[in-house]
Amino acid sequence: MEEQYGGAGTSPHVTLAMIEELSEMGFGASHPAMVFTTTSSHPTSAVTAPRAESLLVARMAKGEVVGALAMTEPGAGSDVQGIRTNAVRDGDEWVLNGSKIFITNGIHADLVIVAAITDAGKGAKGTSLFLVDAHSAGFEKSKKIDKIGQHTSDTALLFFNDVRLPATALLGEENRGFVIMMEELRENDSASPLRRSLPLKALWISRCNMFRSAKLSDRKSGNFRIPASNWQTLKRISPSIGRSTSSAREYANGTLTADTAAMLKLASCEMQCRVADQCLQLFGGYGYTAEYPISRFYVDARIQTIYGGSSEIMRELVARSMLGR
Repeated sequence: MEEQYGGAGTSPHVTLAMIEELSEMGFGASHPAMVFTTTSSHPTSAVTAPRAESLLVARMAKGEVVGALAMTEPGAGSDVQGIRTNAVRDGDEWVLNGSKIFITNGIHADLVIVAAITDAGKGAKGTSLFLVDAHSAGFEKSKKIDKIGQHTSDTALLFFNDVRLPATALLGEENRGFVIMMEELRENDSASPLRRSLPLKALWISRCNMFRSAKLSDRKSGNFRIPASNWQTLKRISPSIGRSTSSAREYANGTLTADTAAMLKLASCEMQCRVADQCLQLFGGYGYTAEYPISRFYVDARIQTIYGGSSEIMRELVARSMLGR
């Protein structure tokens, strides 16, 4: 975030370095911070009016306000074309109706960026973004969704029942919400912050899992008496991680495009699931118990191929880029 709004004014690489360190403690620690820094405070500072910036973005930088991004809907998933939440202009206000699901930080959020249809005839091109005060009349938060992993990261179902918003709540231009999220927020002609940070988290967690497994395996008796560094399983994991880190270096050099970012997200997150599965296998039955941290990392890894653009959506984007369609 820019210094003029109270941020450090550093590059995205600094943010990702912080997220990497938090990821070593688990996804539940790093994911809320990642969502806040890359998908709520960043778009707010990028497209809001000066007055709104001074009131909202500065408070985000101070930690006084928690932000969330609400795009996913029941029955729509990652498909922006399937969004049903709508906002209708009523004089100097907008009236928002609909619901969102699986919203990270949804329970604790003070401000939520909501994607809503403002022109139903245009599909995704009729989508707009709105900055919604979570304390507004008609805004309802469900109880925290009970997940199988990432328990420290709250996930919510949100409802909007005739929520009245001032005209200034519109982020950017009307009907350009999809463009803002997918294009205007690219940094250095790269991909969206969220789609860049998820793969790097996957790479970092995979490396941590491998080293953690080797360390613990060396200490245990019985089946763990053989050094893990000599095991064929671990030998298969190491080259895979090594190849993937070259993609991370490509990001660090600022050379990722939207197409290669989709490839990186797909490859890295699916690799993370494979690595977590193989590392758990090293521990036998012990790996399936809550006593060993690998079981938590195994469960947390599974969501990586779903949120931030599912593997199916990433494959579609990659295919389009290769086939020119």
